[in-house]
Amino acid sequence: MEGEAEIDRLPIDLLAHIFVLITSFTDLAQASGVCRKWKQAVKQSLGRRECLSFAGWKMDDDSTSRLLRSAYSLKELDISRSRWGCQITDTGLCRISMAKCISNLTSISLWGITGITDKGVVQLISRANSLHHLNIGGTFITDDSLYAIAHSCPHLKTIILWSCRHVTETGLFVLVKYCRKLESINLWGTRVPVDCFLALITISPALKIKPQGLSLNVDASMLPIV
Repeated sequence: MEGEAEIDRLPIDLLAHIFVLITSFTDLAQASGVCRKWKQAVKQSLGRRECLSFAGWKMDDDSTSRLLRSAYSLKELDISRSRWGCQITDTGLCRISMAKCISNLTSISLWGITGITDKGVVQLISRANSLHHLNIGGTFITDDSLYAIAHSCPHLKTIILWSCRHVTETGLFVLVKYCRKLESINLWGTRVPVDCFLALITISPALKIKPQGLSLNVDASMLPIV
């Protein structure tokens, strides 16, 4: 058509392929508002995307869960608190847990989302059985979430519990006992004593623990049997 821009002549499948290369959610949102064709292409691109981050964008329960319903191939999800203030709640996590991609996720970050509790986390984690990496630092979770992680995430390799001050030694023991592939755990800012760290290494000698931001290197042969 005369006067039509070259990009407007591209088929939706090709546009979707281009949009997959865009890493900024802000840019995707703007592209979706250009026209109906671009909106459909953005939706298709979500279905092909393996990584999705909402960092830097103000998200709520409805918008996040709606987008994730189209992200069939997603492997990594980051909905950490942004500078604009994340408004995700337990209701949002419950809706997100119903997305088809959740069982295939290998990485989830919920860092700093203060509007969530064990209720939403347990619902989400119970379906995230392929997780390798989990960042749940800066939240108000308790041992109930750790129990869910322990029993639902057998492939977990790293977990960040930075400043999760409501978790206790009991929850950590269960986590390390059942997540046998766990390689690293960040406990900076928690209230568990150093004796707990030593006991965790007794359970899993190769485990790397980061209290106060420093790796705890202890010879397991020197530890008492507990």
